[in-house]
Amino acid sequence: MRDGFGEDGTIGGHVNPGTTRSVAGFFGWLLLTFAAAALGAIASANAPAFYAQLDKPSWAPPAGVFGPVWTVLYALMAISVWLVWRARRLTRPALALFLAQLAANALWSWLFFAWHRGAFAAVEVLVLLALIVATAVAFWRSSRVAALLLVPYLLWVSFASALTWSVWLRNPGVL
Repeated sequence: MRDGFGEDGTIGGHVNPGTTRSVAGFFGWLLLTFAAAALGAIASANAPAFYAQLDKPSWAPPAGVFGPVWTVLYALMAISVWLVWRARRLTRPALALFLAQLAANALWSWLFFAWHRGAFAAVEVLVLLALIVATAVAFWRSSRVAALLLVPYLLWVSFASALTWSVWLRNPGVL
């Protein structure tokens, strides 16, 4: 015990209210982030079969890659937003941007996989990309680590943008 705080986040044997709030906040952001993932997953229920029938460029990954990659990215997003939320500095605009990009992320799956609207998905993924950049910039002001945690997401969505455009252009009758 140092300065009255135990290594387990307690104060003299009692749980530190700040630690409880922080842990609850983490699970809240984790739940919200994965709820958006679940919403996108609902739209992607038939994605493997649909993806298999599309004409794709040679550099397109197999369908089995997307689930694991997105799981890691959503976890990084949740940690990132939690760090900004916890910092309590310049958070309102940053959190609003995070929520906007989260909604745009879920919308893409509906546009592409459920509704087969390739043109809308191709434009929407560029909007998503811009929202991710804006979110990372806003996060940088509160927590540089939080902003850096969004870099893999930004890179993946950049790749996904090129893939979306390529697949849309190759499949005019389907998308």
